[in-house]
Amino acid sequence: MNKPRIKIFLVDDHPLVREWLTNLIHQQPDLVVCGESADAPQALQAIAATNPDVAVVDISLKSGSGIELIKNLKALQPGVAVIVLSMHDERLYAERALRAGARGYVMKSETAKKVIMAIRQVLAGKLFMSESLTAIFAEKFVDGRLPASGSLVEELSDRELETFHLLGKGCETREVAEKMNVSMKTVQAHCAHIKEKLKLTNAAELLREAVRWQENHPTG
Repeated sequence: MNKPRIKIFLVDDHPLVREWLTNLIHQQPDLVVCGESADAPQALQAIAATNPDVAVVDISLKSGSGIELIKNLKALQPGVAVIVLSMHDERLYAERALRAGARGYVMKSETAKKVIMAIRQVLAGKLFMSESLTAIFAEKFVDGRLPASGSLVEELSDRELETFHLLGKGCETREVAEKMNVSMKTVQAHCAHIKEKLKLTNAAELLREAVRWQENHPTG
């Protein structure tokens, strides 16, 4: 009797990425893609229905946030192991993702072999991250803090960082609220906190800084 295949669910807002991942995973005789989604709310429902072993999640999604999705999955579907596959800089996002409940973090610039390796390692109950990230975390463990990168952006909360990222991509406040599934008032509160933490005096400075940061951290 054949052993049932390990089920993988894909959450990415780019159809080509989902197609590439599906082809990659289906080359493995014991793995199968059981579903896919482009946004967080839909993914949460579909994962509850399909009950996968692993969810491969991007941070930037069509609607909602990958980080918030990971937090929700940890609370509602704790049996699903989450791996982040993203273009976002691991130095800024990996610790946030792992703290939210992810078991692995893979940059999209890595090889296909690394993606399969991450799935295997996470299924074995281990964490997966790059060698450079492992070295950073080891230094944090010894020193009690991450090596300083000189960026105040690291002080932002997950939701503030998401707001900052969307503003930098040219989203209006209303659009930011819709993408994050929050009220305009909440977005305005996030903007106020960002200005305070980044030592910015007004909305124009905030927008200029967000655009500049996005240009230096392109994520598509």
